[in-house]
Amino acid sequence: MNPVQRFFRRYIFSTLRIILLFIIINLTLFFLIMVAGSMSDSDTSFSVQELSGHVTLQNGVWTADDTALSLMEESGAWAMLLDQNGTVIWQQDLPEELPRSYTSGDIASFSRWYLDDYPVKVWAREDGSLMVAGFPPRTLIKYYYVLNWPYMGFLLGGSAAVFLFNLFLISFLLLRNTRRVEKAMAPALQGIQDLSHGRPLHLDEQGELAEINAGLNRAAAYMTRKDNTRAEWIRGVSHDIRTPLSMVLGYASELEDNLLLPQEARKQAGIIRRESEKMKRLIDDLNLTTRLEYSLQAACLKDVDLVEIGRQAVSEVLNNGLPGQYELTFSEIHPGRSIHLPGDAGLLLRMLDNLIQNSMTHNPQGCKILLSVDEEDGRCLCTVSDNGTGLSAVLLGRLNRGQDISSSRDGSTKAEHGLGLKLVKQIVRAHKGTIQFSDSVPHGLTVQISLPCCFSP
Repeated sequence: MNPVQRFFRRYIFSTLRIILLFIIINLTLFFLIMVAGSMSDSDTSFSVQELSGHVTLQNGVWTADDTALSLMEESGAWAMLLDQNGTVIWQQDLPEELPRSYTSGDIASFSRWYLDDYPVKVWAREDGSLMVAGFPPRTLIKYYYVLNWPYMGFLLGGSAAVFLFNLFLISFLLLRNTRRVEKAMAPALQGIQDLSHGRPLHLDEQGELAEINAGLNRAAAYMTRKDNTRAEWIRGVSHDIRTPLSMVLGYASELEDNLLLPQEARKQAGIIRRESEKMKRLIDDLNLTTRLEYSLQAACLKDVDLVEIGRQAVSEVLNNGLPGQYELTFSEIHPGRSIHLPGDAGLLLRMLDNLIQNSMTHNPQGCKILLSVDEEDGRCLCTVSDNGTGLSAVLLGRLNRGQDISSSRDGSTKAEHGLGLKLVKQIVRAHKGTIQFSDSVPHGLTVQISLPCCFSP
């Protein structure tokens, strides 16, 4: 799964979590409102039963005590007491427009509905009378509704079906919108990723993201021009330096071999020759790494023998004159056995030569260098190790994370790092291999390269 797909998968999951959170919050609020409503019901603040208990018959006269009067005053209510015939036998603040006698039909009506415009509450007393408490209009809402049980089941099932349908519809629309955004954004996100890896880029400048795509195309074109300019400049400088550098090397060699010159002059000519050879090597490395970085030189993979390439790399270093403080050894883990792999012989030879030169450059006091080749589990292994000073843990970590080491000095006595190892990693990457840097025991540096032994699809 590429980063673009991972991004939109996280987006979809976050959308589903938002929907679930939305449902939970709404259900919680609904129940809280229901509970709060039931707790704030007026029945808890005014009870007809309580009022009825404070209205008593004394000496043949119905009388309300101070508690009943206080309850009605606090709620702005009025009250009346009806006997079994529906006649008002006691009242308190009963509106003038209301009748003083009611039929059983009237009582059945206002007990479920309203008495004129007044919402009322009723309470049947043990003596057969009926206590009625009324409130000002628009203070209470009364609604009486009767449903058949089959219809109630249909209503509940239909409500659940409508809820689930709406939930499905919301999810479908959100996912559909996410898919549309993904289709629009995927080329742009993939283009950004290609741009970060230096791959060519051209996006369709149409649709909702036309401006963004056009901006990415302009950025890609600018980076391409910049890279081409840099590559052309490096090639031009390398070409211009080769001729004078060859002359310096030639004259320095002649002066170094001229027995008529004083020993000190010949020694100085030797220093000029060696430093010029280093400069030539750096220029060649810079040119090659630039060509690999900008795909100006592709690896020409053919069937090659890693043992033969390793032997050739060691021979070239020895033939060019190995200083006395160094010892270079070539080891075959399986003597007499060829190790074949698809590779570019020239690049692989340059890779091994750079690793050997790296050990020599960073250990001017001298060291032992071992180049070994092996085959294990379908992989070709090539190891270059030395018993020199090695690298710090910080530099090893950066190298193993694929970061480049800047070409700067760690101190006044240490040689430069960076370009040679960068070229080695580029060659390994061109062969679809891996490289690992580690410490040698008891000290030094070990570089192990693993390459596939067969052509990758």
